[in-house]
Amino acid sequence: MAQLLRCASRTARLVASSSRSVVACPRAAALSARIASSVPSGFGGMSSSQVAAVAGAGPHRGVVVAAASTGGLPQAAFSFEPDSLPAVTAVVSPAGGSVAEVAAGWEGELLVLGVTEEDFATEAEVTSLKGESLKALDAALGGALAEIVAAGGFDGKQGAQSRVLRLYGGAKAKHVAMVGLGKAAKLAVAADWGASPFQALGAGVATLAKANKVAAVGLVLLPGAAPAAAQAATALAQITSGTLVGGYEATRFKTKKSPTASRLASLAVAGTGLPAAEADAAIKRGLAVARGNLLTRYLVESPPNVCTPSHLAATAAHIAAAAPEVFSLKVYEKAECEAMNMGLFLGVAEASAEPPKFIHLRYTPKGGAAGRKVAIVGKGLTFDSGGYNLKAGAGSMIELMKFDMGGAGATLGAARILADLQPAGVEVHFVIAACENMVAGAGLRPGDILTSASGKTVEVNNTDAEGRLTLADAMWFAQEKCGATSVVDVATLTGACIVALGTQIAGLFTPHDDIAASLTAASKAAGEKIWRMPFENDYFDDLKSPVADMKNTGSRYGGAITAALFLKQFVNEGVEWAHVDVAGPVWNDKLGLPTGYGAALLAEWATAQAQAAK
Repeated sequence: MAQLLRCASRTARLVASSSRSVVACPRAAALSARIASSVPSGFGGMSSSQVAAVAGAGPHRGVVVAAASTGGLPQAAFSFEPDSLPAVTAVVSPAGGSVAEVAAGWEGELLVLGVTEEDFATEAEVTSLKGESLKALDAALGGALAEIVAAGGFDGKQGAQSRVLRLYGGAKAKHVAMVGLGKAAKLAVAADWGASPFQALGAGVATLAKANKVAAVGLVLLPGAAPAAAQAATALAQITSGTLVGGYEATRFKTKKSPTASRLASLAVAGTGLPAAEADAAIKRGLAVARGNLLTRYLVESPPNVCTPSHLAATAAHIAAAAPEVFSLKVYEKAECEAMNMGLFLGVAEASAEPPKFIHLRYTPKGGAAGRKVAIVGKGLTFDSGGYNLKAGAGSMIELMKFDMGGAGATLGAARILADLQPAGVEVHFVIAACENMVAGAGLRPGDILTSASGKTVEVNNTDAEGRLTLADAMWFAQEKCGATSVVDVATLTGACIVALGTQIAGLFTPHDDIAASLTAASKAAGEKIWRMPFENDYFDDLKSPVADMKNTGSRYGGAITAALFLKQFVNEGVEWAHVDVAGPVWNDKLGLPTGYGAALLAEWATAQAQAAK
């Protein structure tokens, strides 16, 4: 009883605590003005000044004040997504003309040919041209393709890139290269595992363009590499998005222009067989996916003195401003969260000088008719020190804890995709409890007991298991305030999931087979790897507490499973729910870059829910 009374006293102090004083950053005013000027009056129930307030709230610590209104960092450092992307167009073959003729007549810096393994023959370890279209084009290019293949190392396997050869004579293109799509029999827009051949093709084109510093690229799919008619539009969309994100390089925080940055300005694609109008629509879809992926990357790569909870809120405002006819935004401040009794979320946020932001971005299809309400809940820890259970020592990854908002980044990336695609028949709620997990005298302590918005109590035996606390209150909001009947939470939740699945695969935890199947299908369509993990209910015994409804962590064994079991305690009866642990795939450690993982997967899943409602 004494401990519970202390908990009650602690909760009262948490609720009554006053905001810390902060120093205003000049960047906030600039961002505020920029957002306000771009937002139509009254969009989504918010005035331009209210959106500006969301964007400008909160300091950006450690940013040196300079003459420019960006706090000393380049203006691009605070961008939500690239200002522009390379132009993608579709080339329609003239009546009676062959794809090979289009390729031979294309004029530009780099001609790339999409080919399959069946376009080549290998005997005695010597590879030669086999496909008739490829042979005809080789003749038109003065034997350049045969020369590339004769040098060895290329046989059309998926994603493989040939060397680039300079063209002479009557050729109109300056250089030529090939990218493989693998076996012709496996040409599909949804691979059984990982990227599809067309996504890999786009990435290969981007790599060649970047490595060779070219601005104009022509891509021609030879007859054997062309998609089936029913899949042509999706294939073109995948080529588009794959190319636009494939050459990504982090440059926003550098003062000198990167010598390796991609110079790609235009891509012309031929050989899909699509009419002009259908091709344009497919390209727009690919562009939407690319924008969502890049927005996610921008967030995940941003340092914690840039990507604060306020910056996440400003990003949500940016998305809502892009499509005010379908998006509305409400950002709940600390006092409003206190009124909703979000003791878990606010307990985590208590030690930070950054004000917490509870973000609710709502997508409503045009016309307002939606057959289903779903929610995507993203973990939004913009920096995780571990709290009093401080991340310390080799392997703690504290220097990378800027990516602990990778779930929120994917959530907002998916919203950005929907802003462009605007699917009908589904209402989607994007919910993020954004805060930092820091150390301070008023902060959360091991042993504290907190009360969730749902009323359940949690004994905090590890302050470094904070993400699940914030998610619990966010999931309550998605169900009780939004009315969502299907909820997916996405989070960089456990190192245990990285140990189990490595750095390329997300873990899927759910007791519901239907949502597991729909998320798996979405992952295949997006080319993002996911694997369903065991959901062992007996492991919840590790989370039982003698003084509260539960503890927030169990033993060292099965940590990713017990984390999911903790979250399950906050799922209402009758609500379909899944937890996706993206701790591994949000970051490419070898390159030191974000991947944008999750944005396309979640957007695919949300879009498919309209069909599920029928």
